[in-house]
Amino acid sequence: MRRREFLVGAALLAGSMGRSRAAANIPAPSPDGLDRITAYFNNEVGSGRLPGAVILVQQHGKPVYLKTFGVRDVTTDLAMTPDTIFAIHSMTKPITCLGAMMLIDEGKLALTDPVSKYVPLFADTKVGLEITKPDGKLELDLVPPVRPVNIEDLLRHTSGISYDYIGGKWVEQAYKAANIFEGPFNNREFADRIAKLPLARQPGTLWRYGHSTDVLGAVIEIISGQTLYAFLKQRIFDPLGMSSTKFALPTEDELARMARPLPSDFILLAAERERLSHPEWQSGGGGLLSTITDYQRFSQMLLNGGEFEGKRYLSPAAFKAMTTDHIGPDSGVGRDYFYFPGDGFGYGYGLAVRTDPGNAKPPPPGSLGELKWDSGSGTYFGVDPKLDMVYLMMQQTQNERSRITPAFKALVYDCYPEALRRP
Repeated sequence: MRRREFLVGAALLAGSMGRSRAAANIPAPSPDGLDRITAYFNNEVGSGRLPGAVILVQQHGKPVYLKTFGVRDVTTDLAMTPDTIFAIHSMTKPITCLGAMMLIDEGKLALTDPVSKYVPLFADTKVGLEITKPDGKLELDLVPPVRPVNIEDLLRHTSGISYDYIGGKWVEQAYKAANIFEGPFNNREFADRIAKLPLARQPGTLWRYGHSTDVLGAVIEIISGQTLYAFLKQRIFDPLGMSSTKFALPTEDELARMARPLPSDFILLAAERERLSHPEWQSGGGGLLSTITDYQRFSQMLLNGGEFEGKRYLSPAAFKAMTTDHIGPDSGVGRDYFYFPGDGFGYGYGLAVRTDPGNAKPPPPGSLGELKWDSGSGTYFGVDPKLDMVYLMMQQTQNERSRITPAFKALVYDCYPEALRRP
């Protein structure tokens, strides 16, 4: 036993020394490049397109750039601060998926488990198929799934569960008719509502963004016997020191720290009203609020391979599974216009994974193996093992996010020599 412990310890030490030597060869971001980040966000705020933002670039486990811009809320004029709280929308998904992977790691959940094992109504779920009648009219036909929706489908968005605004017109109509957001509901009740809707595609055949991670949150609750927040708080937030990451803000101080979108950002304002109207719903797909300093700790844990400050959150095998592409060419999973990981990226369990340079010439900046995700509220995070770097952007804008997000990533990588900024 002692020899085994010695060998394991020696291996860990050797790996740590190897990472240290590699890190020593990675240059720090250039001061001029960091100044360009500052100039860009000063201009966004100064021009009135953005109320404010917080930007963090961290390398070798330490911040090399942390700046705040503008205000949390143009109606109060309170300055943006590092502890400002943001609605992070879909950046909730990687956290919920980590929670599910922890249960898989412990043998309490399996990738191949049918979702109906935990949410029985999924045993009767059908697949929607839009057909053209002889008279030219479109009609929805319901057919059985070729196989049950399973846990892996929820993790990698191949369940056929959609969002109401993604896919065919019939999807939008079916979700609207079902009134899935009507009245109060918790995670289990929401999963039951989703189970009664037709799937947009056969399970395992298409990457399709949707409420899969919300259903996964209900599965976590059923297995753990806790609310999703209680589980995430006990297993992830408290150990990582993410003290400001919650589904609801219980104190006046926390409410005052909340960032707000511009009054003209109607879609994001509507999303916030919807969130506040369902305080009992702990959405595993988009309900969390967090700060840049909290999410930085989660990001650094991912960069460290599932470990942070001496505590391991996932075994090496489970971490590799979470951060490996599972929808590649041999997976049988298709991609369409709504494939949000983007060119050059595959998808693991809750995270986009850079697998190749992509089709653009020159390729977009980044590294093979980088991890990322963003959100409809404009927040973004990236994890780059090659540069031993994490970088985060916290803002609240739906109107400008599709323009700002790629610009931000390009600015970060422009801080490094050309040879290091492309895959």
